[in-house]
Amino acid sequence: MLEQDIERVLFSEEQLKQRVAEIAQQIDRDYEGKEPLLVSVLRGSFVFMADLVRQITLPCTVDFMAVSSYGSGTTSSGQVKIVKDLSEQIEGKDVIVVEDILDSGNTLSYLLKLLEARHPASIRLCTLLDKPERRTKPVHVDYSGFSIPDAFVVGYGLDYDEKYRNLPYIGILKPRVYGGE
Repeated sequence: MLEQDIERVLFSEEQLKQRVAEIAQQIDRDYEGKEPLLVSVLRGSFVFMADLVRQITLPCTVDFMAVSSYGSGTTSSGQVKIVKDLSEQIEGKDVIVVEDILDSGNTLSYLLKLLEARHPASIRLCTLLDKPERRTKPVHVDYSGFSIPDAFVVGYGLDYDEKYRNLPYIGILKPRVYGGE
C-alpha cells in the first residue's frame, strides 16, 4: 500500500545494510580503546541507529534526543525545539550524534552547539543521508552514508507526516502525496 506512493527506490535494503556496516567499521577504527556514546536524534534516525549499533563491535552506550523543526511540513521551519533531552550527562564523553538526514543544517547546527556547551571530550556527526544542495548553515559531517539529490525521501525511519518509516528501503516520495509539483 505505501509502495504506491514511491516514485522510485533510491537505496535498497541491501545497499543500506552494506553502507551501515562500512560506517560501523570506520567508527570501530576511530574509537578503538574508547567507549563512545551514540545519541540518536529521534524519530527519523531510530532504524539507522539500531542497525548501526548492532554493527559496532566496541563497547558503546546509547541515548536519545527528540527535536522538532518540521511539524507535518516538508521543509524546516527554522525554529528548533527540544522535545526530549538526553537522559545522561555527556561531559567528558566521546559523543557521536546519529541523524537520519542533514538537509538545511539548521537543526543540526543548533543541536551540535547545544551539546558542545555541555563539554563532551569529543563530538562527531554521523548522518545516513546528506543533502548538500539544501544547506543554509555550515555543518561538518564526520560519517556520511549517502549524498542525495534535493528530493523528498522516506523509508528506513524517514517519514512524511509520520508515515513510511517502516519501508525497508529509502525511496523518493511522489510529489502528489505531499502537494508538490
